[in-house]
Amino acid sequence: MTRRSPTARRRRLGIELRRLREAADLTIDQVAEALECSDSKVSRIETGRVSATPRDVRDMLALYQVDDEQRDALVQIAREARQKGWWHEYFDVPFVPAYVGLEVAAVSVRIYEPLVVPGLLQTVGYARVVLRSVFPKLPADELERRVELRMARQSLLTQDDPMALWVVLDEAVLHRLVSERVVAREQLDRLTDVAALPSVTLQVLPFAAGVHAGVDGPFTILGFDEPADPDVVHLEHAAGLEYAAGALFLESTEELKRFALLFDQLCGAALDPGASADFIAALAKEL
Repeated sequence: MTRRSPTARRRRLGIELRRLREAADLTIDQVAEALECSDSKVSRIETGRVSATPRDVRDMLALYQVDDEQRDALVQIAREARQKGWWHEYFDVPFVPAYVGLEVAAVSVRIYEPLVVPGLLQTVGYARVVLRSVFPKLPADELERRVELRMARQSLLTQDDPMALWVVLDEAVLHRLVSERVVAREQLDRLTDVAALPSVTLQVLPFAAGVHAGVDGPFTILGFDEPADPDVVHLEHAAGLEYAAGALFLESTEELKRFALLFDQLCGAALDPGASADFIAALAKEL
């Protein structure tokens, strides 16, 4: 099933507009001059950082000499890109739209995490501890807003057409849960429950694997079902904060191949899903 979100539609529109501009053999500066706007505006539209108005798109496509059928299709995408997703209710939580908007549209998500349990798998109690550790001075109401958003995102795992989630957790994550035994036990039980979902694969990368391919840090690969929407790699810059300031989105073919291979290597080094479930259950029993 095709998934759409304003963020993903804005990204698709930018990709198409850039392709058409290059096919017309025009530079960003030339387009900006013709449309009497700044070159930074054209660049931000092409990279999906800002929404383009239907009028902007019509003007660009007229310059690129695009036929009526393709013009109408792209103008419609521009309209869809300017709509509001449910996550926009959390406008007060920094950097939400970029990551969550892509996550909502993804049909598959592959995560490697060596530090903390990923947000999609966290309990309320665990999320509070993680966020409080990263933002010790954050007011209580702002912290709860971040927790609330994190819990809302988890509906992606149980909706009628859930994403295919594949997570590789370093063993260190399980030993670094939290000091509160009740919270730690709840989080281990949550991992066990989620791993049982048919759309979820969870593997533990044990210490016995030694030095492995994931020593550079956590990453997420978001996959989409339409060829016109290429996959994207997201690199986190703060533990468990998918929308942290300074986070990177990588989209080049070489980068996508490199991280896909890296994830496959991590899966190969990790315990299989059954053994991983037993490993987590044993830790929970100790608590």
